Amino acid sequence: MKNILITGASSGIGAEIANVLQKENNLFLTGRRKIDKENYFSCDLCDVLSIKGLINKANEYFNSKIDVLINCAGQYIYKPIEKMQQDEIDYLIELNFKACYILSSLIIPFMKKNKQGRIINIGSISGCVGEANATLYSATKGALSSLTKALALEVAQDNITVNQINPGWVLTPLALKALNEEEKQEVIDVTPQRRFIEPVEVAKLCEYLISDSAKGLTGQNINLCAGLSIGC
Repeated sequence: MKNILITGASSGIGAEIANVLQKENNLFLTGRRKIDKENYFSCDLCDVLSIKGLINKANEYFNSKIDVLINCAGQYIYKPIEKMQQDEIDYLIELNFKACYILSSLIIPFMKKNKQGRIINIGSISGCVGEANATLYSATKGALSSLTKALALEVAQDNITVNQINPGWVLTPLALKALNEEEKQEVIDVTPQRRFIEPVEVAKLCEYLISDSAKGLTGQNINLCAGLSIGC
């Protein structure tokens, strides 16, 4: 049984990760929504003070023993580069990349002290192959991929692993809301397996990555994308 902090856990992929992992682990969750639970803290991950408050609450809940950090919170903006506004640029960089960096930097000292840890970053296939009209989203997820590899090297001798899951199109309410029927069919048509990824697939991969069986797996980017990264 592990103590796990999950960001972006109030909906979508993060909620499904929490649903799968709660069966055999202790969880502390965070998201933008306000939920009245002892193991939940509403947090603005674009604000450093709010992030520090989250870590304080999680450490209090777990008695300073966080075994696993899952950076799942993120946002997607589909827009041509020339139409991106400065506040949107700042928002994506802060949420998709900077928050993951800061959270890792605050949690790793405790993991080193406890001589164990797992960090899982939820990226995107767009960070691997690029996506037109989502250039900044792709760039932030690409930066997260580089962070994953570099940080894995930095903490390799501390019994801490750092890995990243890069989903393709995932069947979440957010995705379904963003796509009309024609666009949904286009996604299916260009995906080799001709399907969306289910959120539970991401959750089950997280379950494996935090297990003892995955202790030799670190610094890796795992493309869970129904074949999107290899072409159609």
